[in-house]
Amino acid sequence: MTTPPSLRALFAAAIVFVSTSPSTTASTTTSATVSVVDDSGNTVTLTAPAQRIVSLAPHATELLFAAGAGNQVVGVSEYSDFPAAAKQLPSVGGSGQLDIERIASLKPDLIVAWRSGNNRRQLARLRKLGLTVFESEPRNFEAIADSLERLGALVGRDEGRLHAQQFRQQVQTLEQHYAGRSPVTVFYQIWSAPLMTLNDAHIVSQAIRLCGGVNVFGQLKPLVPTISREAVLTANPDVIIVSDEKGNGLERWRSFKRMQAVASGNLMTIDGGTMNRAGPRVIEATRTLCKQIDDARKRTTKNASEAFKKPNETSK
Repeated sequence: MTTPPSLRALFAAAIVFVSTSPSTTASTTTSATVSVVDDSGNTVTLTAPAQRIVSLAPHATELLFAAGAGNQVVGVSEYSDFPAAAKQLPSVGGSGQLDIERIASLKPDLIVAWRSGNNRRQLARLRKLGLTVFESEPRNFEAIADSLERLGALVGRDEGRLHAQQFRQQVQTLEQHYAGRSPVTVFYQIWSAPLMTLNDAHIVSQAIRLCGGVNVFGQLKPLVPTISREAVLTANPDVIIVSDEKGNGLERWRSFKRMQAVASGNLMTIDGGTMNRAGPRVIEATRTLCKQIDDARKRTTKNASEAFKKPNETSK
């Protein structure tokens, strides 16, 4: 079976996951020098706004375009498929295996790398060539907004700050709308063979919590845990959401009629390319996720109510 890019991205993130607390403030001087702190805690300084940028991950490509730097991006990694303009740019290889010579030939004044997804030795080679590298690793909603601001500062454009404000407002609106909803237990499946999910450190779990959901495997230590079918049956989640194989992963659960998610009709799919990628569009996917979980909440409550009534009806 061929592993899709979205899953390879999650594998990479699981291998090298380190929590960081980047500075959210970009400092500038009258000489146009700008400095920001990246997601590895490194200070990245440019003497002028970046004009030639290479992105080494799909999420970084989306962040750059949203920050107003689309016209400055001259190269992208494989699977940088959004926005459409990104697909027309030269490819510099996969996130885990970059084409160093191609990158150098593009003469970038800024490289936006993926902290846990790019090869560390290759990033070191890029730095030895004298290239400036900003390491990106947003792990929650605020980190996405913060990334937009910092990347906007590095390219000298205000769109990053404006989009960050909009993003934060959208998050706040969803939080307020779904606050206080009764909890719904969720199994979020990203792959079926082997069976895989995400823990609470992943941004998807933050989205689930925002919607009033509880990730049944959130406490497992690996960022991308491999689990058994029996573990899912024991957890007996209220809803199963699949982001792999265009929803084909749901079929394995339909035969378990007594499972809460199946009995309540709460087997759902979501676009993993949007939901699992730490870019600005994750808020759109979260809006969809919240509606799915809310619909599941209603069906679960109704199913439980009907199950409670049946003994009395039988005794009549």
